[in-house]
Amino acid sequence: MKRKNKKAFHGIFNVAFCGLVYLFLFLPISVIVVNSFNATTSKPYLSWKGFTFDWYVELWSNTSLLSAFGNTMIIALVSTILATIIGTLGAVGMYKYKFKGKGILNSLLYIPVVIPEIVLGISLLTIFSNVNIPRGMLTLILSHVTFCVPFVIFNVRARLDGYDNSIEEASMDLGANRIVTFFQVTLPVLAPGIGGGALLAFTLSIDDVIISYFVNGQTKTYPLKVMESIKSGVSPDVNALSTIILIGTIVLVVLTQSNLLKKKKEE
Repeated sequence: MKRKNKKAFHGIFNVAFCGLVYLFLFLPISVIVVNSFNATTSKPYLSWKGFTFDWYVELWSNTSLLSAFGNTMIIALVSTILATIIGTLGAVGMYKYKFKGKGILNSLLYIPVVIPEIVLGISLLTIFSNVNIPRGMLTLILSHVTFCVPFVIFNVRARLDGYDNSIEEASMDLGANRIVTFFQVTLPVLAPGIGGGALLAFTLSIDDVIISYFVNGQTKTYPLKVMESIKSGVSPDVNALSTIILIGTIVLVVLTQSNLLKKKKEE
């Protein structure tokens, strides 16, 4: 009886603990989603005045907010593509080849990850100022690529652990050159790591505030626009756009996970 009571107690405790963790994680998100349908106009929107879609309609007339969101998506997509290409090639190159300074270079990859973002932001701003690159879309993309590349390398390198080089040798023995082998053999094997690195890079880019604040110039991104609006209170159409982004993110994650599960079943 005592063992059964202990198991029951542990079960209830585990459920309660997990429930509190999920409540802590998702309660702020649920507040944004609920307020995107809240008819109240009084800030900070803590009182429920009825259900409405008005904020989603008004969202399309807020050109400054939509423009900032468009800038964010362009920067995130371009920087993700560049960071994924550079990071994948860098990870494969560091895995396959031995050269002087490899250990030092490997250690330097952790610097953009561990140093405070404000330090990296000031450093990038100093570099752009010294080489006379005007702040704007270009500096934002270059900055986002800088802090996204290490994360792609780490993900791809994790996939390379235990990688069987014999499949590449077999491919070249059958007549394929190195380029064909890379695209038809190496890349498919590394695809989960590359996809995970790209998804992480996209998330980091679309969410960045501090580094973007130093190098944005007159190009506003969605996080910076939201940060500016906090002084006067976040407008309801910001909640509406945040809800749309949340839904898009959930759909993307579900599609990615379902694709990975299909590949695992095929293997």
